[in-house]
Amino acid sequence: MSGVSAVEIEAAVRTALQPQKLEVQDDSHLHAGHAGAREGRHFTVRVTSERFNGLSRLARHRLIYDSVQLLIPRGIHALAIEARAPDESE
Repeated sequence: MSGVSAVEIEAAVRTALQPQKLEVQDDSHLHAGHAGAREGRHFTVRVTSERFNGLSRLARHRLIYDSVQLLIPRGIHALAIEARAPDESE
């Protein structure tokens, strides 16, 4: 399955959240042979954005999922998310 690429996810998140930092990593190779591996790809998204100031972890994750919602049916099986506001330490 060709599915979604890390570049497409990065573009969608960048457009929606104007992040100061953004890294999208394709972790699909780590899940080869596991249940769900054939259903889509696995990604880690690390993002720092002022849009996260004052938001709960759940609200931050919702913003990220909202930004990639059109890509999910094309082959995102799992997203691991690290979402921080600029003043939070890494």
